[in-house]
Amino acid sequence: MADPRRVEFGDFLRSRREKLTPKTVGLPSGQRRRTAGLRREEVAQLAGIGVDWYIRLEQGRTVSPSVTTVDALARALRLSKTEHAHLKDLARDGARGAFTREVVPPAILRLVESLPHPAYITGRRWDVLAWNQAAEEIFAFGRLPEEDRNTLLLMMTNKRTRKSYGAGWADVAKRMVAMFRATHDVWAGDPAFAELLTRLREGSPEFVKWWGAHEVHGTLSGRKTMTHPAKGVLHFEHTSFQANDDPALKLVIYTPV
Repeated sequence: MADPRRVEFGDFLRSRREKLTPKTVGLPSGQRRRTAGLRREEVAQLAGIGVDWYIRLEQGRTVSPSVTTVDALARALRLSKTEHAHLKDLARDGARGAFTREVVPPAILRLVESLPHPAYITGRRWDVLAWNQAAEEIFAFGRLPEEDRNTLLLMMTNKRTRKSYGAGWADVAKRMVAMFRATHDVWAGDPAFAELLTRLREGSPEFVKWWGAHEVHGTLSGRKTMTHPAKGVLHFEHTSFQANDDPALKLVIYTPV
């Protein structure tokens, strides 16, 4: 059975190859092309590797590209810094244990509860693990079943969340999908991530479309505007921090603007 991470590695290569044109990379257009993007042999040529080797990589075969090869592919495909880092993560070998839901240490719980602005803790799968009263007033995490307390699931499948973002929902949701993609791919094949992916696909046609594009983005701070049924229009600046106790834990704070 193919390694799911290798499959994602190959799919990511293919998605980036199909987004490039010969003109973009300085190659002649040549004969009329039946499909969009570069040909596999053109990418192999630009990266300085054998065509058969590249085909094996794109097919998700169980092969281990060297750091030099990954860097060459990143240059050939004109990857961004975030995309290059993602390709490196997918190329790493090493067995990974099954995902288990994280536990928030008491000290971090007390910190979150003491903050005056909306704040919550998420894990690697973007599950909401803890939150303060200010966050409860905005997001109502406590009213949801535990299995539904996931920020991406809420954004993509929860009607109340979608309505609160109004016309800006698509931009925020699409970026979140690209951010989650970078996390998911290194956990590809894990049952917990597969279960979440199934729920997202079944609950959101937009997710299916954006997921297929295989875009990846890093975590960024920014601004969000939401409409609350009782509080009206709210403007927040959000940022996140990793916990030293467990880097899998992320503290997200919404500061009113």
